[in-house]
Amino acid sequence: MLDKQASKKSRIVVLISGSGSNLQAIIDGCQHRQINAEVAMVISNRPGVFGLQRAEQAGIANVCIDHKLFASREDFDKALNDKLKELNADLIVLAGFMRILTPTFVTNFIGKLVNIHPSLLPKYPGLNTHQRAIDDGESKAGVTVHFVTPELDGGPAIIQAPVSIETNDDASSLAAKVLIEEHRIYPLAISWFIDGRLSLTHGKATLDNEILPSHGAKNSSNAQ
Repeated sequence: MLDKQASKKSRIVVLISGSGSNLQAIIDGCQHRQINAEVAMVISNRPGVFGLQRAEQAGIANVCIDHKLFASREDFDKALNDKLKELNADLIVLAGFMRILTPTFVTNFIGKLVNIHPSLLPKYPGLNTHQRAIDDGESKAGVTVHFVTPELDGGPAIIQAPVSIETNDDASSLAAKVLIEEHRIYPLAISWFIDGRLSLTHGKATLDNEILPSHGAKNSSNAQ
């Protein structure tokens, strides 16, 4: 007889603030068995966003914890912390979640918390990444999946994907090119974690028992 515990799928919780296009890529990855897990819940800090509709359409439990209803960042983080503890997720995925989390919150989930950022970190943490890259005359932009640590956008990289900046690119066209790569590498990185290949060990991202370089895994050799 198959052991029920062994066959139980891992549980992912996805945190969003907007349309949820990366959420959709994760849902699709689970449905197509690229990711051996289920999205247990989608949580938004903003009511009425399309990402919550995506969850509803996929039959995934979803809730809004509206940050505007809390007196402080710490109070919001405590409510979010309590909900996540209740869900007992194996991995918490930030997918366009536009809130800076307090160090206390991050520490509570260290090693189980990943984010995607639309730049080739450590370049351009924070907002307006595409326009900043264009303004600086960069030849490449891109996206980074990384573990979340108390330092904003400063956790160790898991994987990056570069895209070329063409002379006719503006922030919108560059964002569209980067988004294609986001949808490709985020489900991949999540699948590594769920399969037990990826971990945060002594502050370093480790894949297949090897410490990853500062830019994360190479697309060519690890994208499988």
